Amino acid sequence: MAGELNEGSVPPYYREVYEAIRSKIDERVQVEVFQRLLSRTDLPSAVQGQIAEHVDYTDGFLSKLSLYKALALIALAQQGKQPSPKLLENCIQEFPKPQLGEFKDLQNLRMQPTKESPLTVSQTLGKLLARDTVQVELIPEKKGLFLKHVEYQITSQHFKISVYRRYSDFDVFHELLLQRFAYRMVPALPPKRMLKGVLTSMSERDFIEGRRRALARFINLVARHPFFSEDELVKTFLTFNGSDVQVKMRDACKKMGDEFMTNRMATLAKEYLPADIQAQFSSSRELIKNIHNSFHKLRDRAEKMAERSKENATDLLMFGRELSTLGSDGSPIPSLASSQSTWSILRQSLKGLSVEFALLADKGAQQGRREEDDVVEKLNLFLDLLQSYRDLCERHEKGVLHEHQKALQKYGMMKRQMMSATVQPKEQVSVEQLESRIVQQENAIQTMELRNYFSLFCLHQETQLIFTYLPITSHILGAFVNSQVQGHKEMGAVWNDLQPKLGCLFGVNGMQSPPLTPK
Repeated sequence: MAGELNEGSVPPYYREVYEAIRSKIDERVQVEVFQRLLSRTDLPSAVQGQIAEHVDYTDGFLSKLSLYKALALIALAQQGKQPSPKLLENCIQEFPKPQLGEFKDLQNLRMQPTKESPLTVSQTLGKLLARDTVQVELIPEKKGLFLKHVEYQITSQHFKISVYRRYSDFDVFHELLLQRFAYRMVPALPPKRMLKGVLTSMSERDFIEGRRRALARFINLVARHPFFSEDELVKTFLTFNGSDVQVKMRDACKKMGDEFMTNRMATLAKEYLPADIQAQFSSSRELIKNIHNSFHKLRDRAEKMAERSKENATDLLMFGRELSTLGSDGSPIPSLASSQSTWSILRQSLKGLSVEFALLADKGAQQGRREEDDVVEKLNLFLDLLQSYRDLCERHEKGVLHEHQKALQKYGMMKRQMMSATVQPKEQVSVEQLESRIVQQENAIQTMELRNYFSLFCLHQETQLIFTYLPITSHILGAFVNSQVQGHKEMGAVWNDLQPKLGCLFGVNGMQSPPLTPK
């Protein structure tokens, strides 16, 4: 066998051991599992350490051939030989069988708890929502007769502190988040203002309230993101009470750099990416695009329902007022109709019904607010997240990939210039400068390749987060059903109270109203 390790040359027992202990999700063996296997050999600790030193592993995993090499070294060490790679090279007979105890017990090594792949995001929707809830309250500040600017009170349950922020603070925070976490989902900010001269004072108030809601969704998505929530930049925004939070945030961002510079997985990302990562990315992106479109339509319908509830409340109120106006008309009844007319009695009854219709209008308005706060707002939160995923995909393609392609083109041009300089003699200084530039460009390309793999690594994790958030659908449906049940129940109670009061309108003894049209 001449000491050469390959799939065809190892004893069948080696392959059986590999199948028993390899990871369920790929073809490698976790280092923790191998270490437990090594401890079953009864070899002295020093010898076990020597074997471990001679075994190659990458990012916590052994390849199949690395395991075969380790099994051979274990078997030779159990024969009393000094384990070393040269011993394998000089072995001319079939590799011996290591003594590992009962074979049926080997699978238990794999079944013991081991660390998950760094690529896996182990989160549930409940865990994400429990990370923090941030309240954003509006504090208008008036100077003179006009509203100059607004301030927001930001209260984090996690940090148990309230701070005050203006829109410009959110704007700088958002800009720095994109710099720090370019490979993650960063939700968009709402616009600062609408076109001047277009809005009335009423619609301007609506715009400011809509912006407050959007800022609240933004900061809650950020505060609940597993890779943002404990970052110094986010902590500063949510907790710093000094005079210039923008300077403080910029300083913090300068010290840290972007995530590629601080994440320990940045240069190792390629090792953990599945072989079909591009295919997975494409299919996930298409699925999430379809989900986004469907949720957009759901939100539009929910908004219309909430608006109709509020319009219904207004109509009920106006209906009651008209009844009151009708009942308050004190004009005398003509003598020719007064003998048979009950209008004067009916008129008094109509006037009293406006109270119930005002109550119905109030219940209808509450229903509209519930639909807006509990249903529409939850749909908007998820839509903001889905849109941030689509923005991230575009940043990946237009940013990292585009820059990588440009660098490769520049590198190719430099190489051609170098070849031309070699064929056609030029000054030595210019050739050396070109060589130096090529080396710099090679380093830049290597960094870009690492960034590209890290970007894919982060995209894979962010995709997992989208699917972790998908059960919010049941929260939304639950809120929708509950709002309808509560609204109909409350309004039904008022209608039931109103019904007995109509008796006097239809003659004596509470007679029911006769049909006005034939059945």
